[in-house]
This record gives sequence, structure tokens and C-alpha cells, in this order.
Amino acid sequence: MKEKSLKWTTRILLAVAGVFTMLYFNLPKIHAWEIEIQEVQTAWSENADSEAQMNHLVIKETKTGEEPVKGLRLRIPEGILADDIKISKDDLTQTLKIEIPHTDGSYFQNDPVTGSSDSISGLFYMQGKKTDVIEITLDQVYELDIERDEKYYYFNFVKPHEIYDKIVVIDAGHGGNDPGANRQGIMEKDIDLAILLELKELFENSKENIHVYYTRTDDSNPTHEQRVGLANKVNADLFISIHNNSTKSGRVSSISGTEVMFSKSQEGNFTSENLAALCMEELTLALNSRDRGLIDGDNIYIVKNSEVPVALVEIGFMTNKEELKLLNSKEYQKKAAEALYKAIVRAFEEKEQE
Repeated sequence: MKEKSLKWTTRILLAVAGVFTMLYFNLPKIHAWEIEIQEVQTAWSENADSEAQMNHLVIKETKTGEEPVKGLRLRIPEGILADDIKISKDDLTQTLKIEIPHTDGSYFQNDPVTGSSDSISGLFYMQGKKTDVIEITLDQVYELDIERDEKYYYFNFVKPHEIYDKIVVIDAGHGGNDPGANRQGIMEKDIDLAILLELKELFENSKENIHVYYTRTDDSNPTHEQRVGLANKVNADLFISIHNNSTKSGRVSSISGTEVMFSKSQEGNFTSENLAALCMEELTLALNSRDRGLIDGDNIYIVKNSEVPVALVEIGFMTNKEELKLLNSKEYQKKAAEALYKAIVRAFEEKEQE
């Protein structure tokens, strides 16, 4: 009996030791998982609080005899200067946010918004301790035409192509809690964003009449629906998504080079494949990288669902030591951005020749 008891005791101790060993080696993962759960719970809680405080706001029609208001007219609360009101627009979510220094409740009960607009799908307000917020949800992406006087702000919503002849949407892959490929502590999301920011600087200093929308310019992670939705809702002429590659196993490999995905199902005089070919040509020329070919990307959500010519560029392999070092350098990132810039300019030249 003593021998059996010792055997069972030994087995239990070994099992406990195994559990502790597993916990020890996986503690960072478990900790990260716990943090992620906490972040989600906090986000849900904050969202629930926000939703509880949001109230519907009605647009009051212009009175008979008054001059019709084109778009919306926002009355500036008494005692508040127009400069104290902050206005911001989020193209990804098609929302317009108006922040007003705290007012008494009567402001929202006395028709602060007048006019009419078919562009609006939702109008809400929320009162805070220091700031009140009016949130306008639009039915698509618009540019704002804003005017003001001492009493009112005037908002008119204009479709992008009514202002801009050439429109591009540029997307930096991954972001936020989604790092993408990760090698030697270098995350794909950071390289993707760095290249986009270099490209953004080129367009800001460009003489080309091209207007660019960006899905992200920071460490955020828009949904796939938001990324491709932005391209579709602005009716972009071109849509480019910047990524970097890795082997399927994620192991270090000698595989290197550039791949570009396109939508094989798109038809027309200038297609997704035409755009992808231009990107490949300019990237391989500028980076002296291997041309790994154009790939049918219709199994990728943002490629498949794009209604405009799209190219998803995999600039290089992060699982290749030499290429990873290049991709992580500012000089190489700048070269990649310059190549994409040239591809976009050439794309518009080809489109104009249709």
C-alpha cells in the first residue's frame, strides 16, 4: 500500500510540476491574452456608456418664408464663440463630429440644427460634463463645404468627384492589435505604415492634381470592410494596399522578391491587372527586387470586394534576413514609396488615353 501511495504521490507531483512548467513558459502569452480581454471589455463598457448617453436629434425644416438652407445650419449657442466649436470628419466611418463647450439642456431642446439633407442617415447628440457632442452619420463619404457667421455654421456635403478629378485610396496593411508578419521584433504593420507615410509626403509636395484618402496614418486597425469601403464610397480611380510578405511557415528562408495581387474578375479598359503590372514594374526597378509575378487575389477580401482598380503590393519578404534589413531601413521605404508614386502617376496617364 505504501508503494502504491508513493507512486500516486509521485504522479501527482509530476503533473503539478508539468502544469507549473507550462504556465511558466506560456505566462507572457497568457498575460497578453488577459490584457487583450481587458481591452475588449473596456471598449465594450465605454461603448455601452456612450450609447446610453446618445440621443436622437431632429433636423428642423426651414420655416415658411425663410430663405431655404442648403444642407444643414447649426445654431451657435449663446455665450459660445464659433472658434470654440471643434469640427472633425472620419471618412472611414462616414461620421462628422461637432464638439461644443458644455451647454444647458435647453440648447438641444430648441432645434439647434435646421435644414434638410439626403446625405444624412443619422443625427445624435451627447451631453458631457465639459463638452457636448453632435454626431452626424453620412450615407457615404463627402467633402465638407463649411461657412459660418456670428450665429450659425453652415454645412454642405459634396461628393469627392465634384471637387477632385483624380482620386486614390492608399491603405497600410494591418495595424493596432494586428501586427502582420513579425520577425526579429520588427512588425509588418510598422513597415507598411512607414512606406505609406513616405508616400503621403510625396503627394503633399506633388504638383500632380491627385487627391489621396488614407485608411490609416497611425497605429490603428480599420476593418477590412472599412478599408475597401473607403475606396468604393469615394468612387476612387485607384486603390493600393501596402503589405509585406512572409513564408507560410514563418521561418527564415532564402525566398525574396515582390508580389502584387489584383482582381482578376474586374473588366474594363483600365483594370486591376493593369494597375498591378505598373506597380510591379516600378517596384522591381526601384528596389532591384525579384519579380515574383502578378497573383489573382480574388480570395482576399479587400481585393475581391473592390469596385475600383486595386493592387495589393507585397513589397518584400520579412522572412528573408537581407530583405528584412532593407525593408526596415528608411532609405528602402522611401524608394518603395517613390516607386508606388510613379506607378500611380503612370496609371492616370494610361487612363486618360482610354
